Amino acid sequence: MKTILVYAAGWLGMVILAIVNGTLREKLYGGYMSELAAHQLSTLIAIALFGLYIFAMSRMWKLSSAAEALAIGVMWLVMTVSFEFLFGHYAMGHSWEKLLHDYGLFAGRLWALLLLWTTVAPYLFYRLGRFQK
Repeated sequence: MKTILVYAAGWLGMVILAIVNGTLREKLYGGYMSELAAHQLSTLIAIALFGLYIFAMSRMWKLSSAAEALAIGVMWLVMTVSFEFLFGHYAMGHSWEKLLHDYGLFAGRLWALLLLWTTVAPYLFYRLGRFQK
């Protein structure tokens, strides 16, 4: 249970990484490419940043089982989607349509891949860690 709480708090680090990544997109390269291309690049950068962060967490706070790793991934998925929709709609005033826009994978929107990665990464790093012993 303690590990789950540590990983729940660790989710805040991913929020910070996402904010930094979005700021970099807006300030550095977003104006030099289409909105879609900037979104795609930003998503790929976020996947890499989250991967490094989750890997580091998995080394600092060992996961005890595959079930725990999967539970953490699902917890992060629920926290991320809840935050995005609740904060995005009620605090930022975005419409539900605007919030759903990034989920159009077949329209080139890659946000769902980041959510998938965030969900499965704890399990993948747990499995990799077992082979390194």
